[in-house]
Amino acid sequence: MTQSSLERARAVDQPTREAMLQRAPAVQQFWHQNDALFQEAWKEWENGDGHALDSSLYDSRLRGAVEQAWKDPTTEAEVKELWQEVFPGVYKTQFFDPDCLSVLRGYMDKVSEAGIPLRPPYGIALNRGGAMLDPRSEGHLGTPGFQTFYRDLMDTYMRPVSRLLFPDVMGYDAQTFGFSVQWQADKDTSLRPHSDASSVTLNINLNLPGEGFSGSAVSFIDAATRRVENLTFEPGTALIHHGSVPHASEPITAGQRSNFVLWLYGENGQIPRSGSLPLEIDPRARWTVPTDASDGFAPF
Repeated sequence: MTQSSLERARAVDQPTREAMLQRAPAVQQFWHQNDALFQEAWKEWENGDGHALDSSLYDSRLRGAVEQAWKDPTTEAEVKELWQEVFPGVYKTQFFDPDCLSVLRGYMDKVSEAGIPLRPPYGIALNRGGAMLDPRSEGHLGTPGFQTFYRDLMDTYMRPVSRLLFPDVMGYDAQTFGFSVQWQADKDTSLRPHSDASSVTLNINLNLPGEGFSGSAVSFIDAATRRVENLTFEPGTALIHHGSVPHASEPITAGQRSNFVLWLYGENGQIPRSGSLPLEIDPRARWTVPTDASDGFAPF
């Protein structure tokens, strides 16, 4: 009997964790050789899953303000008011509705149990829920339903909000990149201080109400004053900042923390120069979707 794509994908021998961490040439070859198979397997898997991801996942205030701004960009101040500056150049808001997060988390948990190989972010290969989300990444989460949801998140929410809070990213935001992480006390626990190769980074927490954890704050460093502040997540909240802002994930000591980490940048990784003067932008220009095709460049 001929095996389905899903059955064949589940039977593929995957690279070892050590090979993935070393980014061995055979690992990249593995993903490229099996790309078409995995794409078909994800389609088969999703057809039998029944989960749907849609705009009901977003916080109702944010969703309402964003939908109105797309209709009438002159109302965009209502979107900006929902983002509180909690550290110089770092803003926070309620992004997803905590009462609806179980749908998204249930979907991602099923993805991790699907048996189809997924590439975790390099350097964070121990976490069970880690996956590449953008089609530019080898071994990404290729379910059609998730990709529709992901594209809407980036185009409808992240990009115009980024332009609103950080006008200098305009023109350096056509390309998208994303991955998920799951910090666990007995597995991956932290990430040392670093900056991102992005124009802007959006970090969204996916923990469910009552699903607590200890530690795992995101520490931000003010390059001018060297001030350091630890910021924490509540279920469904998000932090957004220029990728150039130094930050780190502090060690998690109990429980687990699940997040989406999403980037925008220009063609071939271009980002705005530090200290660029803010641009005067017509609101109607902010609430648009670039027509640029993916350049295929993946930061990692």
